[in-house]
Amino acid sequence: MITTFTNLTPVVRQISTPAPTPTPSPSPSQELPVNLSMPDLSGLTWSGVGDWLVGTPLLIITVVFVGFVARFLLHRLINRVVTTATSKRAERLASIPGAGRALQAVGVANVRHVQRTQTMGALLKSITTFVVGGITVLTVLSLVGIPLGPMLASASVGGVALAFGAQSLVKDFLSGVFMIVEDQYGVGDVIDTGEVVGTVENVSLRVTQLRDAGGMTWYVRNGEIVRIGNKTQGWSTAIVDLAIAYDQDVEKAIGVIRDVVSVMDDDEAFKDILLEEPKVVGVESIANGAITIRVIAKTIANEQFGIQREIRERVKLAFDREGVRSPLPVMPPYGGTAPK
Repeated sequence: MITTFTNLTPVVRQISTPAPTPTPSPSPSQELPVNLSMPDLSGLTWSGVGDWLVGTPLLIITVVFVGFVARFLLHRLINRVVTTATSKRAERLASIPGAGRALQAVGVANVRHVQRTQTMGALLKSITTFVVGGITVLTVLSLVGIPLGPMLASASVGGVALAFGAQSLVKDFLSGVFMIVEDQYGVGDVIDTGEVVGTVENVSLRVTQLRDAGGMTWYVRNGEIVRIGNKTQGWSTAIVDLAIAYDQDVEKAIGVIRDVVSVMDDDEAFKDILLEEPKVVGVESIANGAITIRVIAKTIANEQFGIQREIRERVKLAFDREGVRSPLPVMPPYGGTAPK
């Protein structure tokens, strides 16, 4: 019988293949060899170094530099605006004919106005620093790779809630800023806000404090002032109405009044108050047995009331001296006779 060994070939191969020799593990006392060779710099190129420098580090430095430049330029712009606002009133008053040194002598360029405007400038500087710094920090965080989505989402929700609650405050603040920058009024001016007429005692970025003729103090929100009438900005007008009897000589009375106001204009006590010689404009009205003659005098701001009283007093004495009679008093009730 012939036997085939075809199925025995894998067995023979397995027997003939030598078993792998296990690699001996190093003993604890043996040390592994240390590679003391220099790192491979063959792949380092100038273009690679440039790409690394143009990457995130350079972008961060650029953003910080731009932030500092923006802050510097904004602060310089604010300084220029504040300087213009503080000098605007003094320049306008100095350009009035006849004012000159007198306006400066009485201190029309109010120091409190200058201080208030500088305070506003300091506040605007703080706001611009906060805004520019916040934008710079957020930009750097985005370049570093910190996700800003959750942070901005939380800030947006809080900002919306704050905007609804403080919109009137923002309106008052912006209105106060524009009122101060545009020099619409200042401390000591007599203004008409539509609701109240009074003298300005204090102006802040939110409210304006007024005192009316009765001594009452009013606090008016800047955002609620729709129109403003300034009665004492730059210069004031003193209007004096002088009445004489109907049967008196009008030309003689007007001549007496002109002599009085001419002497008053030359008086050293009023030389720094009157901007020009008072004018007798003529007959204003004829009614109820009286002829009214009007006198108009231009004075420095908020000094018209004293001029009005002085003109009345001097004209009264001059009328008595020249024999110009005033209107008869009103007839008393119940058929009484008027005094002669």
